[in-house]
Amino acid sequence: MERDVRRFVAGARVARLATASADGAPHVVPVCFVLTGGLVYIALDEKPKRVPPERLRRVRNIAANPRVQLLVDRYDEDWSRLGFVQLSGSAALMEGGTEHSNALALLRAKYPQYREMALESRPVIRVVVEGVVFWGEVDASDEQST
Repeated sequence: MERDVRRFVAGARVARLATASADGAPHVVPVCFVLTGGLVYIALDEKPKRVPPERLRRVRNIAANPRVQLLVDRYDEDWSRLGFVQLSGSAALMEGGTEHSNALALLRAKYPQYREMALESRPVIRVVVEGVVFWGEVDASDEQST
């Protein structure tokens, strides 16, 4: 992944996670995430949800079809500044263990709100990035709007 693309993604505060059910029905949700190396971690946090974490549609979709895509974008009224990065890959849920703990530490470093949440007993989505597509202005030197 090119350095500017990596910086653009790593600096984003929110992305959109796209999953699909076994029969291909799409589902997209905004997520907080962290990029490290070729991996993306997404916490299933304590923000209010209508169902327990294991019943979330994104979780059920990943269990049925691990192919996912993460979209990080920037919109600006000056359309010469538009840009996006799509990360595609394979997702799985992690529960417990060293990698889970390390992922939570990275997420808490990026999002202070997570420092107050009891996340140790909650799954983390792990995405192995297998493909990167980008377009437009992905220079991370300016503040992003997503």
